[in-house]
Amino acid sequence: MPKPKKRGSNHQRGAGGQPRNVQPFSDEDASIETMSHCSGFSDPASFTEDGPEIDEEATQEDLEYKLKGFIDLTLDKSAKTRQAALESLKSAFSSKILYEFIMERRMTLTDSIERCIKKGKSDEQCAAAGLACLLCVQMGSGIESEEIFKTLGPVLKKIVCDGTASIQARQACATCLGICCFIVTDDITELYSTMECLENIFTKAYQRDRDTNGVSSTHNTVLHISSLLAWTLLLTICPMNEVKKKIEMHLHKLPSLLSCDDLNMRIAAGETLALLFELARETDADFFYEDMELLTEKLRALATDGNKHRAKVDKRKQRSVFRDVLRAVEERDFPTEMVKFGPERMYIDCWVKKQTYDTFKEILGSGMQYHLQSNDFLRNVFDLGPPVMLDAATLKTMKIPRFERHLYNSAAFKARTKARSKCRDKRADVGEFF
Repeated sequence: MPKPKKRGSNHQRGAGGQPRNVQPFSDEDASIETMSHCSGFSDPASFTEDGPEIDEEATQEDLEYKLKGFIDLTLDKSAKTRQAALESLKSAFSSKILYEFIMERRMTLTDSIERCIKKGKSDEQCAAAGLACLLCVQMGSGIESEEIFKTLGPVLKKIVCDGTASIQARQACATCLGICCFIVTDDITELYSTMECLENIFTKAYQRDRDTNGVSSTHNTVLHISSLLAWTLLLTICPMNEVKKKIEMHLHKLPSLLSCDDLNMRIAAGETLALLFELARETDADFFYEDMELLTEKLRALATDGNKHRAKVDKRKQRSVFRDVLRAVEERDFPTEMVKFGPERMYIDCWVKKQTYDTFKEILGSGMQYHLQSNDFLRNVFDLGPPVMLDAATLKTMKIPRFERHLYNSAAFKARTKARSKCRDKRADVGEFF
């Protein structure tokens, strides 16, 4: 039987006087705040024809009140409440810029994250590690971020190397370790130490290949993948003499991972190989790889794989990735991609840039475009210059009439339907017959 409520109390309250049943940070909160914060440089398609005016000051105060409550709830006794608060903070940090708010509370946030990683269970540790990534992305490269990393770095390394911790927590901490180090580390010794920690994890996948013809996936494979990708990200900011050492150490071992029966491991190994070849040719225009013929045979087989025991979606994804990897290794070519955000465009024209973009896209999700528009750190990483500020008159001329948007969306829908119908036809995928 439930206990009767005390007279005069309508809610059970937790830390900071906030209700224990956490109301998560909603998409509506994000959209309202983003609209008010981004008025100078928003995507013109996001503007409505006629909309009610928003009291930006009141909205900001309401947002900060909610965030303060979430920060207090990260210290709650209930694990579910703490995790919900961490997830809500992650949602807020990924969808908007909160530099001033976070600057005043960075040490409180750091202490809460450290406590959750040390004492929490798997899901809570994963949420805390994700929040740590976003905290550093918000703060950018500076003294404040270095202080955060000095506190969290040893804790993250301990979890990554702890064989008794859950694989999901170790995986999240490995990713967090790589991203935070990428953002804040000016100390070359700390960079090498972090890379060594990650190397000690993913090189264990090499060892399993000594007595077998291929690499079998295990419950540790996801950890090896995250460690390899985080290590590759850090390699892109290493001095050239260190890059040469790492290439000599790993270039002959990585091809063994192409035989792993885990699709994501094969793709991670393939993209890392393409990046290593790109860096090797930057350091030495006459770079020569002894086992080139054997490697290209493996890559070509993966680019044309028609194994009936694999899912069609997996086969298509694998073939698409390894066609690009094969072109990079054989022809030194990269398929340039264009990313649009608001009135701006960015071209991804090399493997180093692709690896960096994919990493931050993974942690920011749908907030990536907004951060590319307004986050000084990310704009500096991708050489985008200062944020583009547009006046009201320019924004008005860029607005697309509602009827034209409707016609464009209808045409795009029809074209997409036709393209998908063709893809569903077995005859459209020639690779299925090989």
